[in-house]
Amino acid sequence: MSAACRAPRSPNRSLRRSVRGRRSRAALLAAGAAALALTLSACGSGGTSGGSGKTNFITSKDGISTAERGDRHDAPVIDGETLDGKKLSIDDYKGKVVVLNVWGSWCPPCRAEAPNFKKVSAATEDDVQFVGINARDPEKGPAISFEKDYGIGYPSLYDPMGKLMLRFPKGTLNPQFIPSTVVIDRDGKIAARSQQPLNEEKLRKMVDPLIAEK
Repeated sequence: MSAACRAPRSPNRSLRRSVRGRRSRAALLAAGAAALALTLSACGSGGTSGGSGKTNFITSKDGISTAERGDRHDAPVIDGETLDGKKLSIDDYKGKVVVLNVWGSWCPPCRAEAPNFKKVSAATEDDVQFVGINARDPEKGPAISFEKDYGIGYPSLYDPMGKLMLRFPKGTLNPQFIPSTVVIDRDGKIAARSQQPLNEEKLRKMVDPLIAEK
């Protein structure tokens, strides 16, 4: 067969290889996007919905959800072992406002909000007890290092399987959103929640009205 007959085949083969290459790259990009979406949903992408459920929350534009005093539900029993091996139950803090912060050492937004929690916890320690829930850290070491690095002085329950979050009423917390924060009033009722990283202003917005309640 002459070269003139064979010549037209080369562009076709190149075209087929080019198409296959584009398809492979597209598949890789799609897989990467899916993996990124999963990572973000598991760590700090935030959100204002935590599943269906009659929680009586009213969500503001900044993502802070609150419930009126007469519409609040009792907080579940939240207890267990802390990162330093001690037993803890939030029932021990009745009469104080309790801030529960779900975090993980592997979570960049948790690192971003940690200095805000340290500052507000120190400023409100007479009225508020902060308690962390360390979730999805398979070992305590990284979580303990996290607390030392950021000077976190309040205790954290160790919850590697994320089971404590599931004790909350449906619609209160979504295990896919970390960090998350729940604030419990002096009577042991769920008063506010956020499913996003918090700056100092937003954290005070959740805490200050409950401090003022007597």
